[in-house]
Amino acid sequence: MNERVSVLLKNFNIEEFQKSLIEWFQEEKRNLPWRADKDPYKIWVSEVMLQQTRVDTVIPYFYRFIEKYPNIEALANADEQELLKTWEGLGYYSRVKNLQAAVKEVQTQYGGVVPDEKKTFSKLKGVGPYTTGAVLSIAYNKPIPAVDGNVMRVLSRIFEIEDDIIKVRTRKLFEELVEEIISREDPSSFNQGLMELGALICKPTSPDCLLCPVRDHCRAFQHGTETRLPVKSKQKKGRTVQYVAAILLDERGKVVIRKRPDEGLLASLWEFPNEEVISGKKNMIIDFENEWLDKYGANVDLLEPLCVVEHVFSHLTWKIHAFVGLVKGELPQNMKVVAFEEVDEYPFPVPYQKMWKEYKKKIAI
Repeated sequence: MNERVSVLLKNFNIEEFQKSLIEWFQEEKRNLPWRADKDPYKIWVSEVMLQQTRVDTVIPYFYRFIEKYPNIEALANADEQELLKTWEGLGYYSRVKNLQAAVKEVQTQYGGVVPDEKKTFSKLKGVGPYTTGAVLSIAYNKPIPAVDGNVMRVLSRIFEIEDDIIKVRTRKLFEELVEEIISREDPSSFNQGLMELGALICKPTSPDCLLCPVRDHCRAFQHGTETRLPVKSKQKKGRTVQYVAAILLDERGKVVIRKRPDEGLLASLWEFPNEEVISGKKNMIIDFENEWLDKYGANVDLLEPLCVVEHVFSHLTWKIHAFVGLVKGELPQNMKVVAFEEVDEYPFPVPYQKMWKEYKKKIAI
């Protein structure tokens, strides 16, 4: 135990804390679909879905996903485009691509059984310390910390820790702290109890301290500092990139779509043709049309504006000026034309889903 953790645990009753937390969790836990059994595959899928995504949003996706891919073998053998379509709307698509890559390894290397050892499981594609702790503690009852933003918020208040939770060393401190206080008898309920406490009681703003099962152990509650914890520095605002995008119809009335590269942001998804707006140029419509003529030798005519869509990523914002237009000529290899009713069969990022929704509303008028 390092010196900082030792100081934090001075006069802290670990056994009473464990007892209060676990008893509360077992009485008050939500009825969530991935808690129906201890299937490590389902727990793993749920934890990947829950990264950066609210529980209420995840639940219907989880049901659909498990119905389509009920086990390791089904997901390992899934067609990537169908998989991305099933995930469509959850965002952070690299999560599901990494999950499938890891599941394929489980299928080939471990006979389709999710490894129960920390060293083995943590080496799988896309699996970090939190996912390792969550899956192995919940499914296999292994006493491994599962520290995410919810848990750091809870523990920062309980131990009145003022370290910036954005910093890597702070997460490491919390992991070392949980190593010491986690229940060895029931690590599954302990870790889920911390998560549930953060979701239901120890909320980011207006925590319900009077309903908290461990308030007698909470130093922030005792000192009235709970509302200013955790300390979290503001992240730098990402840059904004503007695009012109278009729903282009060819001479047969079919829709032009383009596949994104297999690596990078929103890899392997489909989109409507777009070009970045270069600052300093005067007319984005003419620039888009000229760009197509120069790049592809195709004639594009943007007829009318459709909508403006803003989409915020963690590191940048897209501002998409969407139009409706016509195209004549050959298309490059990464583009194809599809019938109107076929567009919805392809996985699109959220901003392009919004474009398509607006276009369908427009032509229905």
